[in-house]
Amino acid sequence: MTLALTKPPRSPVAENIRMFLRSPLAVFGLVLCVLIAFAAIFAPFIAPQDPYDMMAIDVMDARLAPGETNMNDGYTYLLGTDGQGRDLFSAILYGLRTSLVVGIGSATIAGVIGIVLGLVAAYVGGKTDALLMRFVDLVMSLPSILVALLMLAAFGRGVGNVVITLVLLEWAYYARTARGQAMVESQRDYVESARGLGLSPLRILLGHILPNCMPPLLVIGTLQIARAITLEATLSFLGLGVPVTEPSLGLLVSNGFQYMLSGDYWISFFPGLALLISIVAINLVADRLRDVFNPRALS
Repeated sequence: MTLALTKPPRSPVAENIRMFLRSPLAVFGLVLCVLIAFAAIFAPFIAPQDPYDMMAIDVMDARLAPGETNMNDGYTYLLGTDGQGRDLFSAILYGLRTSLVVGIGSATIAGVIGIVLGLVAAYVGGKTDALLMRFVDLVMSLPSILVALLMLAAFGRGVGNVVITLVLLEWAYYARTARGQAMVESQRDYVESARGLGLSPLRILLGHILPNCMPPLLVIGTLQIARAITLEATLSFLGLGVPVTEPSLGLLVSNGFQYMLSGDYWISFFPGLALLISIVAINLVADRLRDVFNPRALS
């Protein structure tokens, strides 16, 4: 009698990783995201100067200069300087830090709020579900940029206020997705079994329903990071986002806009390019995650 050798079943996580790595574009986007995060985190060690520290700027040599210009402080600024004599490469690195803080911070806080409300609406149902979903519909129907401009005009400029504003605009997307997934999962046999065993609603929600709702929520979260970065740059460009004393890619693009007609394109071009690369990289990762968690999209 011979025993047939069978392969052990593959782990779902390992299989998802394999599916993700089969896409060269997704891998390219992931590498770009890692490089951008590395550059932002270690900006104080990579950047030739802190462009927002007035003590680090040579006021006697504060002039607009193109790339590869040798300045009096001994540095060669690869991407040139802006009208205040700040190194553009350094400013971009510090601006990336602000973009990631705003994007990841707002997406995380909004995700926690939206997921909790979505799970509660799906599990409780009835009037609670109807009331929460009507409020979600109201939030999602509002024009994001207009509401953000009005809120920041009332709250004032600052990274913290931008994060709060984006959280108030983003949580509804998580809530609707979490509610839809939770309603499907709540009808599964394992949830009925958990109810039969007398488990508390909180334990059922967090221990059984939530883990099975996470794949689409991860995709939403990744997309919301890119959306938050775009909104922050837009608000800063319009003068209602980050103050001029703090780094922001949107502010850098805005500062260089007045020099475009005179041919000094680099002040706006390179920060805009960094912003574009960041958003494209995040979207490449998000698109592949959506396909991985929805196998029918790959067929």
